[in-house]
Amino acid sequence: MNVSDAAGERNLVLEVSQLSVSYGKVEALHAIALQVLHKGEIVTVIGPNGAGKTTLLATLMGLLPARGEIVYLGERQGAGRSVEKLGMTLVPEKRELFAQMSVADNLLLGAFDRYRSGHRDHLETMDQVFDIFPRLLERREQVAGTLSGGERQMLAMGRALMAKPKLLLLDEPSLGLAPLIIKDIFRTVAQLRKTGVAIVLVEQNARAALQIADYGYVLETGELSLEGPSRDLASDPRVIQSYLGLGGQH
Repeated sequence: MNVSDAAGERNLVLEVSQLSVSYGKVEALHAIALQVLHKGEIVTVIGPNGAGKTTLLATLMGLLPARGEIVYLGERQGAGRSVEKLGMTLVPEKRELFAQMSVADNLLLGAFDRYRSGHRDHLETMDQVFDIFPRLLERREQVAGTLSGGERQMLAMGRALMAKPKLLLLDEPSLGLAPLIIKDIFRTVAQLRKTGVAIVLVEQNARAALQIADYGYVLETGELSLEGPSRDLASDPRVIQSYLGLGGQH
């Protein structure tokens, strides 16, 4: 069930240092330092709306100009560079599916870059995705626009996995979903570590994110205010008060 190419023996998947991003005169991210140490690791970035979480993912994907340094699998990245060809894939907050196309066709589009590069393993990879998301197999010929919210999130994640990423960026996968569906989605994200893919999980649902992540960062108004092993963050009074629903702020 391995949908991730081996990342080799490199220990460091991603290293971000002094990363800053501005929209005009407004600085959206300031001096961000973040690491994903090894394949299969889940790193979460939690924080309130407007903290800069989505901007961070867009910058990692090379979609925004930035100051500082992004080193992915030992190579320095920059704005405009296609990191998808290097095995970094984003599941956007809005999922951005092709609503008039079938589930199977949406998945095949996720393998387009690999197919264009000469790889012909898309049907095998699709079977692996169906192993992870059995519901998608049941809905294989169904039009994506008729899926439930949870099924659309599964399809968005499955399409990303069709690219066989080494690093998967998840932007608010729980957004708009019912609590029971959120549990299923996070359970699946946790299981993905077995495939070897590393994950950066951006979430407002801090409780769920910290339960499955290995390491966490707290992003507030464009700056990292806290970081540490997820267990430590989950027991930190500042995180409990602000993000775990016990202090009235969230």
